[in-house]
Amino acid sequence: MQSRALYAAGSLLALISATPALAQNEQAPPPDQAVTKDLAADQAAAEEETIVVTAQLREQRPVEIPFALSTFTSRTLEDLNIQEFEDLARYTPGFAVQNQSPNNPAISIRGITVDSGFSYFEPRVSIYQDGVSIAKPRGAYVELFDVERVEISKGPQSTLYGRGALIGAVNIVQAKPDLDSTYGRVRGEYGNFDYWLAEAMLNAAISPQVGLRVSGRYKKRDGYVESLLPGVEDFNSIETGAARAILRVEPSDKLTFDLIGNYQKDTPSGTSFKSLLYRPTDPVTGEVLGELDVGDGAALAPGAGFEGGKDLGLDRKVWGLTGLTKYELSPSWTLNATTAYREFHTLEILDIDGTSLPIITGAEEFDNKQFSQDLRLTWDNKGPVTAFIGASYFHEKSSQRQAVQFDERTALAQIAGALNGGGLIPGRPATDPAPLGLFGNTLFTTALLRGVARQGIVNSVPIGTPDFIIDGVLDTLLPLPVAAGIAGNLKADHGEQDINRSKTEAFDIFGDVTWKVSDQFELGAGLRWTHDDKSTSISDSVLNGRSILGGFLGALQTPGLSDAERIGLLQALAVPGAATIPPSILYPVPLFGLTFQPTANNGDELEAKNKDNGFTWRLFGRYAPNDDTSFYAIYARGRRPEVLSALNPAVPFGDPRFTLVDAETVDSFEVGAKATLVDRKLYLDASLFYYKYDNFQTLEQVGTTFITTNAGKAKSYGLEAQLRYEPNRNLRMFANYAFNHARFKTGVLDGNRFRLAPEHSFSAGFTWAANAGPGRIDFTPAITYQSKVFFDDNNDRPELQQPPATLLPDFVQDEFQKGYALVSARLGYGLLADKYRVELFIENALDKEYIKDAGNSGDALGLPTFIAGEPRTYGIQLTARF
Repeated sequence: MQSRALYAAGSLLALISATPALAQNEQAPPPDQAVTKDLAADQAAAEEETIVVTAQLREQRPVEIPFALSTFTSRTLEDLNIQEFEDLARYTPGFAVQNQSPNNPAISIRGITVDSGFSYFEPRVSIYQDGVSIAKPRGAYVELFDVERVEISKGPQSTLYGRGALIGAVNIVQAKPDLDSTYGRVRGEYGNFDYWLAEAMLNAAISPQVGLRVSGRYKKRDGYVESLLPGVEDFNSIETGAARAILRVEPSDKLTFDLIGNYQKDTPSGTSFKSLLYRPTDPVTGEVLGELDVGDGAALAPGAGFEGGKDLGLDRKVWGLTGLTKYELSPSWTLNATTAYREFHTLEILDIDGTSLPIITGAEEFDNKQFSQDLRLTWDNKGPVTAFIGASYFHEKSSQRQAVQFDERTALAQIAGALNGGGLIPGRPATDPAPLGLFGNTLFTTALLRGVARQGIVNSVPIGTPDFIIDGVLDTLLPLPVAAGIAGNLKADHGEQDINRSKTEAFDIFGDVTWKVSDQFELGAGLRWTHDDKSTSISDSVLNGRSILGGFLGALQTPGLSDAERIGLLQALAVPGAATIPPSILYPVPLFGLTFQPTANNGDELEAKNKDNGFTWRLFGRYAPNDDTSFYAIYARGRRPEVLSALNPAVPFGDPRFTLVDAETVDSFEVGAKATLVDRKLYLDASLFYYKYDNFQTLEQVGTTFITTNAGKAKSYGLEAQLRYEPNRNLRMFANYAFNHARFKTGVLDGNRFRLAPEHSFSAGFTWAANAGPGRIDFTPAITYQSKVFFDDNNDRPELQQPPATLLPDFVQDEFQKGYALVSARLGYGLLADKYRVELFIENALDKEYIKDAGNSGDALGLPTFIAGEPRTYGIQLTARF
């Protein structure tokens, strides 16, 4: 969670990206430190220059790019204090980011979202740092500081960027050392929720050929959802430290080498997975501590002893090294080489059920190591043809461990619909969980077991069957002594885990050519071939003996068992110590799990392999009647590689279920126009797009876990429009609008919306500035709006959330966020051309309450959880340059 409530796609300062705009790099102050207002004005005017972008892997003006592109310069990022992707999404049409935590961001371009944590996950939208793909979402959320620019390319970009850019790419171009000057910057912020930030940058010109740039940021903020239990931190806090060092060496004017080191560590408190079915209560006394509103306090805590007694929250480390080499072989030929190594480790502890009772506690641990090598040879002799060819190698090893701990007694009560005590506490509402001590009463859990068994019998016999017949079957199947024995064996801390690993080796060959047919018209084409060699493995185990509750449900629900076999299973579960007696002795009870059924020998690792090849391509044409106007049309084919997914066995010691999901493809058609008018004071940008998907890959819930499946066909179409008007240096106005109609067209999801895909998003605002005393004052208010969004591709439809997909049915469609607007404002005052600057900021100024996520793993047990968006935040910023 971050300090800004930024949820909608949108605001128009992204428009600056495609016009003559502010300077891209941090500038050293003038030699004369007594800068006047007039000198400041001259400096600002001098900064009005054409931005250079590399979205097509060569330097161009944004108006020359034949697809929708939003670019943010360092000055724009500073003006809006954009620190992270959620901030960035607010100002970019068609780009949305939902950030549960730095470990679990959902990044969406034009309705296509990526956030899976599986090791074998294949991205659709990749984050790039200087062209290096951050392939896994768990490592993709990085701080935006000391950045030269950010380029957001929309539409299939596989031809240019490779495997991770099915529907778009976000490339962060980090600020490189300046070999001519030595200068720096320090910044501090302070705000509500005890928020503070410290940031610094130093650029050192060591010699005419060598420069070093180091920068760092540390920020911290208390959680904005109050913890109602003692000893538990408030939820959704911030604690992030990030650092970077870049060494640039230019031994000649033809050779440049950059060595880049990045490091980031995130340790926020737990995420507020809050139940809106059950009020927060004291788990010991049952006292009601709060209400059901998503923004109210939460009573969440991990199960006793889980993961060695770790607290709720995240521990995440990301680091990498990148080498960039550019060598001009001749005036026409340039060789670019990018070599990169990156790894990250995360461990996040979650209260999955959203209540104060320890029904389910979860953990996800992820390890990733990747190496990539990219070589590209570019031809540009300033003639009609510009082209490049290249090859790349990508190697990745990933491992995801998912651990869960169940209190089987409270889980049984939830299944029985008796979490409030089932009437044993007179007058207690259904919304108020009973004290934990009640669930240790075997008389109570015995009654619950018989109630669940009776309901199972009722559901399997014809309507109208007399109750005495049903009760007679119940007494035969689960007599009272057997039920009491099973109740006595239920565990307060049953543990299971799933470990999935993947290894990918990919080779790419690619090329692109642009032919300038005339001064006003050009054609282009690109092609990429990708070969993947993959392996996926899975290992599942129960950690402290069989699940008694899992065995009980298995005895009732497993098809094909005779009555004698069911009775035998239930009687065996009633034997004292049944949880840990080996299967060979306690025949015929397997080593049951409740969520993850174990692989052979309770943890054997099994592997499957797959090889995949595929092509992506693009064709475009662009007409430019003058230097400031451009019309384009582009067709592109995007491809997401085949996914070799793995699901744990259906029965204990069974075979894992490996599934090869077909490669997802998208055919994209886009037309657009870009223009700067009125002496480059007015900028207009608009695009129309149509996407057709085959083999759309989505996540399907199976119990309390998820698996990648093929949802069939899908389509989307829409438009994006941007406007920026800057009549003079004292006023800038901006507005944008995005429309995206995205729907599944086949299968059980037919007619559903894409998740996290608002049909409408809009933002607008202005910046007013004026000389005031010895300095300059500026004021920037903005409003953003997004329409209704669903948080899952199933759109929370009840008919899609029934057993066996979930353990308990979900009959209520409530996991969505209605349309809402957010208001923000910034008021700044700068001296000496902003050498010294103070700024006041406020986000979500009207304190709008909204949810940023809903559903999650608890949904499988009838316990959907909801995460509140950021409330009003405000503070002050101080900046000094030297």
